[in-house]
Amino acid sequence: MASESDAQEKTEEPTPKRMEKALEEGQVLSSKELFVFSTLFAGLFVYFVAVNGASLMLGHWSGFFSFDLTEFDSEAIRLSYEAVVYILLYGLAIGVPMIIVVLFTQAALAGQINFAAKGMAFKGSKIDPLQGLKRMFSMKSLVELVKSIAKVVFLVGATYFVISNSLSSLLTASDADLFNGLDRANSLFIALFIAMLLVLAVIALLDVLWQRFEYLKKLKMSRQDVKDEHKQTEGSPEVKAKIRRMQMSTAAQAAEQRKALDDVPSATAVITNPTHFAVALKYEVGSKGAPVILALGRGKLAADIIEIASAEEVPIFQSPLLARALFFTGKIGGEIHEELFSAVAAVLAFIFRIANGEELDAPDIEIPDELQFTDTGASYSA
Repeated sequence: MASESDAQEKTEEPTPKRMEKALEEGQVLSSKELFVFSTLFAGLFVYFVAVNGASLMLGHWSGFFSFDLTEFDSEAIRLSYEAVVYILLYGLAIGVPMIIVVLFTQAALAGQINFAAKGMAFKGSKIDPLQGLKRMFSMKSLVELVKSIAKVVFLVGATYFVISNSLSSLLTASDADLFNGLDRANSLFIALFIAMLLVLAVIALLDVLWQRFEYLKKLKMSRQDVKDEHKQTEGSPEVKAKIRRMQMSTAAQAAEQRKALDDVPSATAVITNPTHFAVALKYEVGSKGAPVILALGRGKLAADIIEIASAEEVPIFQSPLLARALFFTGKIGGEIHEELFSAVAAVLAFIFRIANGEELDAPDIEIPDELQFTDTGASYSA
């Protein structure tokens, strides 16, 4: 019992195949806190660009409110169109870099950008109330709650620290001119931004470590899972052993058939298909035993048997049904199938009489239905 429990306990690290399957299902390492940090960090650069180009942007924007009252209708339409284009262009100038930053963040975290169709498929468990309650009161929800509370506390604390240190500068901002006041506000905004980024960087780092731990824990496998995966990848040991035995048997049979070619010159007759199969038979007149198979083969081996038989002037008789029946029911060194005695006897009698100078027509060979085979060994009667 203990060994079965150990086999089912998920203690093994995920294999590359398990990781690949998780990616196909849309299970990727991700961190919302890292996305928040990276987008705000990119937003800081966008802010610097916007501040440096503020005068140009404001000048361009103010042009939309300057028009000739005598042509108000046409001017209003043209300026409205240009304003929409202006907003779209600046929106793209801000939005596209943000999207690139998000994609780059995911690629840096997970090692690649993954788009999985299975991950977007509908799952009934997502709308199951019971599953929803389990998620609400799970360890993951508790961690998210603690993380949210910590984020609020630290962000408020960072904001209080920055504002308290800049309080004297803010209180005297009313005595300064407009540009000096804007400069003080800009400095305070940047200080707040940087303080928040520092807090979010720490939270993002902790969240990445936690998410990675949970991600790998979720993908962990039991010893049985690893064994099953190995069987699927490499094949079952039992099946592989059976295949090896079949391969060895086939190789041994081919070697035996090749070696048997040396006995073809002593054959009494060779039964052919006429080219696909060939079976060399040995029979001594007056013997009590049945004809013995000296050699048999198909394809190249059959061609070699026929070639040797022709060179040694061994009689060759063409009978496709008999050749296939002898090949699929016999083995080298063994007697022919008992239900083929009469058919082989008719062939041998014909050959003996031809050898004695008689002129005869080839006999009609009858093969039992259950011993009639196709070239692939399938029975015609099946």
